[in-house]
Amino acid sequence: MTELPTEFGFQHLVGFEVEKGDGTAVVSIDIEDQHLNPNGVVHGGVAYAMMDTAMGRATMSTLDDDKICATVEMQVRYMRGVSSGRLVATATVMKPGRRIVHLEARTVDGDGRLIATATSSYAVLDAP
Repeated sequence: MTELPTEFGFQHLVGFEVEKGDGTAVVSIDIEDQHLNPNGVVHGGVAYAMMDTAMGRATMSTLDDDKICATVEMQVRYMRGVSSGRLVATATVMKPGRRIVHLEARTVDGDGRLIATATSSYAVLDAP
């Protein structure tokens, strides 16, 4: 399977921790002031980026070394706001394919309360 660097620039910018499994991945973050919107809750883009990263990593864990992936589409549903603590996004490959991979993701807070969900499709591409 494709082996990715354990860390990348955007991960440091936002402050993610990333773990991958076989067809799954987990992205977590400790909420800090820079993650909050003007209303004092985590910006929706943080949860989106967490789930997108987790789904990309989950997809890559299923691909051969000569392949990469790219997000085709992603639908996010926000359930509740959160202002402090830890967020954890878990992604799972639902249907792997030769050209398209379908996934689901869930983001929860430190108490396990559902914050956001997402479904997505990723294209499988030849590595450059």
